[in-house]
Amino acid sequence: MRPKPGRKAREAEINKVRIGGGELRSRIVTFPEAEGLRPTPDRVRETLFNWLGQTLYGRSCLDLFAGSGALGFEAASRGAERVLMVEKNTLVFRALKENVGKLACANVVVRHQDGLEFVRRDTQRYDVIFLDPPFQSDYFPALLEILPQRLNQNGVVYVESGAAVEVPSPWRVLKSGRAGQVWYQLIQIE
Repeated sequence: MRPKPGRKAREAEINKVRIGGGELRSRIVTFPEAEGLRPTPDRVRETLFNWLGQTLYGRSCLDLFAGSGALGFEAASRGAERVLMVEKNTLVFRALKENVGKLACANVVVRHQDGLEFVRRDTQRYDVIFLDPPFQSDYFPALLEILPQRLNQNGVVYVESGAAVEVPSPWRVLKSGRAGQVWYQLIQIE
């Protein structure tokens, strides 16, 4: 019988995410402890990429509030032409940059900035926006007002939160689900 791993080993496991599909499948992304940082669960990521289609060839993606980078790295692994990750926390930002180098992701760019401030000033358009702000934030109303101007035609936004998010017009929910404490939706402009 194997002994239970010690506290440090358990904490180290918490700080790793395995990429689930694409070119980087099974590669590990590591990240530091940070308040509010919780990677999108494997099952939820699998569902999301089933909704999006297994490949994202030629698509441009924005991963706001990137955190572990799990969503952005999955998109990059699945052929996204460009993935822009935005992260405010300095330690987490550094880990994202290290992971970009370690995984040799030429299609990923990382910005050190608050997600809401970034999207207010950004002029680019995206096919897929991953929106997973800190669960305790009140960012959704402002973000859902700004994001229509950041989407390409037929673009979608993935929303992850700690409670169901009511999306106002002109948004419509394409798909939705719940896994434990995580609510998630794929939304689009009507």
